[in-house]
Amino acid sequence: MTVASALPQDTQDIVRNLQANCERPFDDALAMPPGVYTSAGFLALEQERIFKKEWLCVGRASALPNAGDYLTTTIADQPIVVLRGEDRSIRAMSNVCLHRMSVLLEGRGNVRRIVCPYHAWNYALDGALRAAPLMERQAGFCKAHYRLPQIRTEVWQGWVYVTLNEDAPAVAQQLAELSALIDDYGMASYVETFYEEHTWNTNWKLLAENFMESYHLPMLHRATVGPHSKLEEMECPPGLPAFNYHWITKEASLPIGNAHPDNTRLAGHWRRTTALLAVYPSHFITLTPGYFWYLVLQPVGTDRVHIRFGGGLAPEFIADPQAADHMRALKTLLDDVNAEDRRGVEAVFRGVQAPLARPGHLSHLERPNYDFARYLAARLVT
Repeated sequence: MTVASALPQDTQDIVRNLQANCERPFDDALAMPPGVYTSAGFLALEQERIFKKEWLCVGRASALPNAGDYLTTTIADQPIVVLRGEDRSIRAMSNVCLHRMSVLLEGRGNVRRIVCPYHAWNYALDGALRAAPLMERQAGFCKAHYRLPQIRTEVWQGWVYVTLNEDAPAVAQQLAELSALIDDYGMASYVETFYEEHTWNTNWKLLAENFMESYHLPMLHRATVGPHSKLEEMECPPGLPAFNYHWITKEASLPIGNAHPDNTRLAGHWRRTTALLAVYPSHFITLTPGYFWYLVLQPVGTDRVHIRFGGGLAPEFIADPQAADHMRALKTLLDDVNAEDRRGVEAVFRGVQAPLARPGHLSHLERPNYDFARYLAARLVT
């Protein structure tokens, strides 16, 4: 594999340094070089070779229960709307009007028609143009010739993914091994009970790496989940091409972290085992027998990351008479954990910019970070 010579020299050097580290055996591996996090050229390469080509999660299908429910996102400068159609299917389309190219919808909501805020051209939920005020006066205009471009979308385990790449293998195909590992949890049936969006002042990969490894739990999270985290009991097996994962088997800090008495899907130690899942490049899930929470990351420059943050409960806890209390307890815990994580990853970003910053050796519990680095190198080196 070679680094494209058309890249700026400093970007080539960063990619080569990353590649060289990934060629080291894991027991001698180092953290990624600082330029991976601070270089605008490296981020531009990520946008071109990763975000434009990979499947990217945009949230839970259950967040779109009704016809006309929608959410919006942007991938590599392409605004996208994902919505539930009148036929109950979930589809993704360009979120740009076919007239004067205004963005159509913002945020999340529900619509009966997609109406352009600029000139009121409006589209059906399948993207077909239904009305264009006064355009019948133009002989060259034909309404039937206008339909919003469709974008590939798939639902896997209750998650909605989109991609701009027509040649990308199906999500279910790429994540078949992950499905086999976690099927007994029944993640598709978990119910989202909260959703928020945030922007933190750090590089997206620092937050990704923070999620992937549990080495930091006893220290960074010493006021929350740290005391319940026994490093000696954690398992960090080698990752696979599209994802990495690790397990934590423990008595949970919240009752909902272990399986509900009515849960018949899980047996033995699995009733108290948490799976931490990193679906490349930017979807991260903590899956416990009783609840889940997730992050979907999108870089906004080298120094900021947009975060889709949500979570919810397994169906047995949703049906429990104490469901409302469980929801409040979960959200309170996660808000505290997120505050600790934010302080941690923003401090690391300040550190990687230092002239004397140097990456050190990874611990055996940071195997997911090593696998993530190798994923990045494989996509960025041609």
